[in-house]
Amino acid sequence: MAVTTPRSAHRPFDALLCDLDNVIRFYDTTELAALERGAGLAEGTTESVAFAPETDLPLLLGEITKELWVDSITARLAGQVPKAQARELATALAKAPFRADDVVVAMLRRARAHVPVVLVTNATVELEDDLVTLGLADLADHVVSSARVGVAKPDRRIYEIAARRAGAAMDRCLFVDDRLENVEAAVALGMTGLHYREPADLRASLGVLLDA
Repeated sequence: MAVTTPRSAHRPFDALLCDLDNVIRFYDTTELAALERGAGLAEGTTESVAFAPETDLPLLLGEITKELWVDSITARLAGQVPKAQARELATALAKAPFRADDVVVAMLRRARAHVPVVLVTNATVELEDDLVTLGLADLADHVVSSARVGVAKPDRRIYEIAARRAGAAMDRCLFVDDRLENVEAAVALGMTGLHYREPADLRASLGVLLDA
């Protein structure tokens, strides 16, 4: 669960840095899975292509639009299915609906009463609109988006930016992410790291703040 660094007697950390996708926001890929089955592809094929670094990173760094990302996915899938079907799959992924985990959101709001909360996410330039759609525009004190700052996790610079915006020393930050490599990068910089899998993980790490 958590990888810890030394904590003060009064408060375990001075800032909470939290990932967005697969911690707070979750996508519904039911329609995409049905399309993949209809195309004779294994479920998850489109996401494997779409989220490969060579396809995904330019989008997350704000270098290409989502439309160009869809074009790239289409081109990479075209060897497995007809081009029209490849575009349908790519579009279904790009337009997949999403929701917020209300349990996690509630914990973050409670934690924010005690420490700054910063969202640190590999995201597109649409992030701000997405947060409004989710009703989460006011969830965090700051949002550090890869598409806005030009670096993506696990690059150390995005962690440094987040800590500065939080006004906290690296060794006084709790970093939460569902991807182990991102957590390990944070821990290497002196942060406390939580490899997130379920709300109970976050509840255990926030402990004293939620009980205050």
